[in-house]
This record gives sequence, C-alpha cells and structure tokens, in this order.
Amino acid sequence: MRRPRTKTAAKPSVRAETREPLPDRGSAQTLERHVGNAVRRARLAHRLTLAEVAKKAGISGGMLSKIENGQSSPSLDTLSGLSRALGVSLSALFQGFPTAEGGAQLVKKGQGMEVVRRGTKRGHTYHLLAADRGPRRLFEPYLVTLTDESEVFPRFEHPGVEFIHILEGRIEYRHGKHTYPMGPGDSITFRGEVPHGPDRLLRLPIRMLSIIIYGASDTAES
Repeated sequence: MRRPRTKTAAKPSVRAETREPLPDRGSAQTLERHVGNAVRRARLAHRLTLAEVAKKAGISGGMLSKIENGQSSPSLDTLSGLSRALGVSLSALFQGFPTAEGGAQLVKKGQGMEVVRRGTKRGHTYHLLAADRGPRRLFEPYLVTLTDESEVFPRFEHPGVEFIHILEGRIEYRHGKHTYPMGPGDSITFRGEVPHGPDRLLRLPIRMLSIIIYGASDTAES
C-alpha cells in the first residue's frame, strides 16, 4: 500500500527571485541624454508644454519627447530650431557635458553622437566627436562617412573656418567656383561662408575628418 504524497511548498524559481539592478546614477551620461535633459530643463523653466515647443521648433511632439528622453539624436537643424523656440543659445544645450577627471573629454570609437543630415537615408553618416562647453562654440569636429555616390549634395554655408582631412576614399570637393581632387592624407582649409561641399565621389567609401573652427567675430549659432 502506497503512502499518500505529502505536499511541499513550491520553491520560488531563481528567475522569480532575480531583480533588475537599479541604474547607476554615477555612470557616464551619454551626449544624447545630456542634450535631452538640457532641452527639458529649458522647457520647464519657461513653463512650456511639449506641444508648444515642438510647434515652435517645427517638429512633432513625439520627436521632442524622444529627444528629451535621450532616445533620439537630433540634427543640427532640429537643435537650432529648439534653441530658438526655447530662447537659449545652441551651445547652451551642450554646456556642462561631463568630462573625465583632468578636464579631457573622451569619446570612444563609435560613440560620437550621430547627427542627421541630408544623405543619411543613403548611408551617409556624420558623427559629432566632441561637445563644446562654455557660453559659445569654439569648434565642431565630425567624422563623416559617405557611402552612396547617387546622393545630390547641397552647398553648405556657415561661419568660421573649416578643415577637412581625407582618411579613406577619393573625392572632388568644391569651394566656391573651384574643385579640388582629394585622396587619403590630403587636407583642405577654407572659409565656411563661401558655398562648399562634395562635388564628385570618386572612390567609395569616403571617410573624412571635418573640423569647423569659430572665431571671435563668428556668431554663436550657424
């Protein structure tokens, strides 16, 4: 004759006992989240709603929400629109970005904030490699990658002096009425207010370092 089985309390599973770790508040803040927090602080300081700021900046409320939560990398045009809508300078949105001890700002490989510009849908990328601190911008360094020769490029105009150094590929770069053939190791420096931009992509992919340097007479926003 079999003895009746005694029921025992079920042991909680390991999964049930496991809890998600709390976020480390002391961890490094991403550039996207830093900018998003700056936008939110400025909006709340002016007691503006998401809808009000989004309308003035020419973007959707959903996009603004993603920017404030650090879930989207806004383009320079979008940031410029937000700065005007909020009544702050563009550089103020980057001011105070945390740096490592000693004052250096380290951006690891592949972690530069991707800036959306014309050509992004075709695989062209612009990564901002540093965020200037202080009341006005001093420089903007970008790692630019071009991967599609069919893109029609606009002509850019902006304050300051631009320096371009080709890392990979070959390109014809236009500045004003002149074009300059460039390959790996070649550099070009020019005034940014003269219309300029890629003219022909001769060998893909093209990777180049672009640094815009602002002088004392240049405005804080382009």
